[in-house]
Amino acid sequence: MADGHLEIEQKYDAEAGFALPPLDDLQGVSAAAAPRVHELHATYFDTADLRLAAHGITLRRRRGGDDSGWHLKVPAGPDGKREHRAPLGRPRVVPARLAGLVAVHTRGAELVPVGTLETRRTVVVLRDGDGAALAEVADDLVSAYREEGDEPRRWREIEVELVTGGPELLKAAGKRLRKAGARKAKSSSKLGRLLGADVPAAAGAAARATTRARLRELTANGKLPTVTAGDAVLGYVAAQLESLIEFDPRARLGEDDAVHRMRVATRRLRSTLQAYRPVLDAARTEPLQVELRWLAAVLGEVRDLEVLRMRFADGPLFFLDDLARRERGAYRRLNLALKEPRYFALLDALDGLIADPPLGERAQRKARKELPVLVSRVWDRMARQYRTIDTAEDSDLARHETRKAAKRARYAAELAAPVLGASAKRVAKDAKRIQEVLGEHQDGMIAMERLRAVKGRARTPQDAFALGVLYGREECRAETARDRLAVTWSRTLGPSF
Repeated sequence: MADGHLEIEQKYDAEAGFALPPLDDLQGVSAAAAPRVHELHATYFDTADLRLAAHGITLRRRRGGDDSGWHLKVPAGPDGKREHRAPLGRPRVVPARLAGLVAVHTRGAELVPVGTLETRRTVVVLRDGDGAALAEVADDLVSAYREEGDEPRRWREIEVELVTGGPELLKAAGKRLRKAGARKAKSSSKLGRLLGADVPAAAGAAARATTRARLRELTANGKLPTVTAGDAVLGYVAAQLESLIEFDPRARLGEDDAVHRMRVATRRLRSTLQAYRPVLDAARTEPLQVELRWLAAVLGEVRDLEVLRMRFADGPLFFLDDLARRERGAYRRLNLALKEPRYFALLDALDGLIADPPLGERAQRKARKELPVLVSRVWDRMARQYRTIDTAEDSDLARHETRKAAKRARYAAELAAPVLGASAKRVAKDAKRIQEVLGEHQDGMIAMERLRAVKGRARTPQDAFALGVLYGREECRAETARDRLAVTWSRTLGPSF
């Protein structure tokens, strides 16, 4: 996530009588600063059914120490967490930006206090020879309770967090602490320790992981004859849904390429439901296609403007300002759409597709026999669409439709690749080449349309001239793409399963 600090740390449990060992002689460490003591009070927020905790996410409002405020921590690797912060604000009102970053998990459920921690923290900073902080070692005496009036749970915890030091320092400090009697912490967060067995399994994530793992196991262990068409389709759907969920918070932050990646996952999902209709019951999947098309359109508005901005980096200032303003507006609309119940209902329905698959009549057929038929069918549709380009009344529209058909063929072949191997990979590669050539043509057409829309707003002759140059360049690009299309098509062989 673009604005988040990556926090790399390890936690250790310690008994009340534990003595912190010397750490100033570790390799690279020249000194340990004098201990500083902080009194911390933190209220943790989650949904009533602990959806954030189920995903290892913590959201708190903490007073005391050097970083009072709201802290959102999202897992990022075995020892890492991506941290996002906001000012203290109001005690019971979660900052909208932080709430948005976890909305893909909360899905409209209210965020409420679920626990309180009071911590007496003693911090020792390990420094190098130049005085730079390498790591912070926090010795925490914790009192925690779920609700006010509860008898608090108490424990001691040692936390080593890297500042500028490397993983070797983290490893060396951990070894020293364990030798002194500390133990690897039972939980990666204090809240997780407080909640304990109350933390539920992340049902949607677990179902996706199980579905993907089953397909990987079957395809990796020489069990291809046992893979069904349903196994292949559900494994691919689970992977794309996982990608959509992963890039949701990044898209909200405007992280580079995040909207594009989220849009691709959305399109792959929709294409799969179209191409593999015989495998999944259309009664449940067709409504999802409508919603996926809506989401792709919302993401597409932002993505199209991103593409224009990148293409016209050398354009006149007034034009770039106009694109930037439009892009900001598109991002606002995107963030509003990602807060809608409609979006959360789509996520729930997609999770339901994995947890309770609506298998069709051909789902139990052998994937090695069924997938070639379905991939070939999608390819043939693309070929028929391609042949309309020369005779269509609107040849540019026919090219655009061929591009969309090429994407569907590519995604259908990608789905089949774990089962069909090189033959499916070649089909996907061929379809991708067609898609890319037509994509360059379509990008040029969109660019020329935008240039025509603003030509009357040029402020100076120089601006008008620059727009004309850009238009000529885009026209040339589109024409080149049209010329390349026939050559590219002639080099594709089509399916040969």
